[in-house]
Amino acid sequence: MRSMISLAVAAFAVVTISSQALAQAPAPATPPAQPPSGGTPDAMPFDIPYGMSIGLEKAKQLVAAAEAEAKKRNWKMNIAVVDTNGEPVLFERMEGAQIASGAISINKARTAARFRRETRLFYNVYESGHTYPGTLDPTLTASPGGFPLVDGGKLIGAIGCSGGTGDQDALICKVGADLMK
Repeated sequence: MRSMISLAVAAFAVVTISSQALAQAPAPATPPAQPPSGGTPDAMPFDIPYGMSIGLEKAKQLVAAAEAEAKKRNWKMNIAVVDTNGEPVLFERMEGAQIASGAISINKARTAARFRRETRLFYNVYESGHTYPGTLDPTLTASPGGFPLVDGGKLIGAIGCSGGTGDQDALICKVGADLMK
């Protein structure tokens, strides 16, 4: 009889301990992403007036500078320059550059021109959990490596690079964009 009672007490203890482990509170759900803070700005953000679209000769200079930096680092890049409308002016795929990145470089440049801002800003919005930029334009590319080109305070086009990591793309494109300063 004593062994039956001992067995019953042991079984009760096992069930009690097991049920407490199973009854632990579930991990808290990830809190919903907060909307970007800031409120209503007094001035229109990224209000860069449009100027005369970049010409082929200036586009060649920017691409040459970006390509020289990519070669120096032994990075194979696709480099695109677009006009103020986001239409291609010049595209270059370096020898051995990833084929899929050709269209990506053009779309980065197009995004930077049409939205008048660096594409990294859209990337940062996505990284914070907000996907609304994807509803703005089906060609929007939210990845570092697209820079608007501003000459005399006016937007004349944009440059986009792709083939490496986002930071590599941005570094190479910035070399070309910095020629506008």
